[in-house]
Amino acid sequence: MKSEIHGTSESELVKQFKNKQIIKVMSKIKHIVLASAVLVSVSSFAQKDELKTLKKIYGRDEIKGNDLVEYKSLVSKAEPLATEEGDKIYVGFYKAMIPVLESMVLDKTMSPQQIQVAYAKLISPKVISDLANGLNATLEYEKKTGKKVYTDKIAETITAYKPQLIDYGFALGKFDKTKEAADVFYSIYTLDKKDIDILFYAASYSVNAQDYDNALSYYETLKNLNYSGEGTIYLAVNNAGNVEENFGVNKSLRDIAVTSGSHSKPREEKLPSKRGEIYKNIALILKEKGKTAEALKAIQDAQKENPSDESLSMAEAELYLANKDFDNYTRLINQALEKNPNNADLVYNLGVISSNANKIDEAQKYYKRAIELDPNYFNALFNLSELILRADEKLVTEMNKLGTSEKDNKRYDAIKLERDKNFKSVLPYLEKAVELKADDDAARKTLLSVYNALEMTDKYKALKAKN
Repeated sequence: MKSEIHGTSESELVKQFKNKQIIKVMSKIKHIVLASAVLVSVSSFAQKDELKTLKKIYGRDEIKGNDLVEYKSLVSKAEPLATEEGDKIYVGFYKAMIPVLESMVLDKTMSPQQIQVAYAKLISPKVISDLANGLNATLEYEKKTGKKVYTDKIAETITAYKPQLIDYGFALGKFDKTKEAADVFYSIYTLDKKDIDILFYAASYSVNAQDYDNALSYYETLKNLNYSGEGTIYLAVNNAGNVEENFGVNKSLRDIAVTSGSHSKPREEKLPSKRGEIYKNIALILKEKGKTAEALKAIQDAQKENPSDESLSMAEAELYLANKDFDNYTRLINQALEKNPNNADLVYNLGVISSNANKIDEAQKYYKRAIELDPNYFNALFNLSELILRADEKLVTEMNKLGTSEKDNKRYDAIKLERDKNFKSVLPYLEKAVELKADDDAARKTLLSVYNALEMTDKYKALKAKN
């Protein structure tokens, strides 16, 4: 007789068994989920505690070395735990501010030079970029939420450190680190977009670095903002390092620095319009990219907006020069000369054009006129010297072809006199050029050659000794 369990078939038993197993598994999953929730909760609480401590340390009037060590450790711990938008923003803010806090704990007993060296080790283009990104993200978040936790503090930080960052950017430029300088100035601009001059510096250094994509972007922004650059900049000498600092257009900040005693010898500089340079560079970059038609249109559009800006006419002329369209270039230069006949740069440029077109006599006339207008015009002096000396090559070629007959000997002597006359005529221009730029290698070598040809041994030795 079969044993049976009434009301339950074998297949149903299997189903019940499976259901019980599922319940057990689900129970385990529930416990795992609960455990995970507990871990997340613990992590969240830990993160909140770290953020509170970071805020507390950051808010101290004086931060010491131990504070900074704890601060940096807390940032490292909180960064991977931050999940909410606000937490991410503020962890990013605290991280970005680390170099600023590091500068605050520098040993104030060090000499000004030692402090400058120590400060220089704390900053880099990347540090400044990270600082700008962190501060800007915080400002945007607080604007969105309407809760100003650090907005005012950030404004104070930018005001306090901006002059030093600007000096750092210029220092990079002096050491030919033009790409890094451009990046620094652009980061500074993002921190204070009211100071449009900073964007102009970023664009200029980008051109020098041949970073034409960024340069074009920056110049287009300047164009859209109708920036001219005209105005006044304010400067003063930092007494700590005896270095002049540029405060840009911020006269009040410069005056505060002077009044506080940290700076002295205040002065100001008037700045001419840069609009022509901006449009010109937009055009030349477009030309560099093979977009000649767009380049010319960029200049012509600019002239419609600024018909009285003569620098735009020069920008158009330079574009024609770059395209070797000498007729249109000369036409525009002559038009400009009619308005301003005593402009040495315009006259000099006509000399360049005439020289390139092999119109030597005409080129010499323009260079001499430029020198009359500006006796210290190095390029005009040197270019004129080069043109005068071109005749020597032809004379030397003829001398080398002469034989030893009496007729040839007479011709040789005549040519030598002509060469000496030519060399003597060029001396005043070359000597003035070397006087103006003693470190110009090409000018020095040319003058040495002339001294040697004229057998002016004493002057040759004196100039050679200055090498």
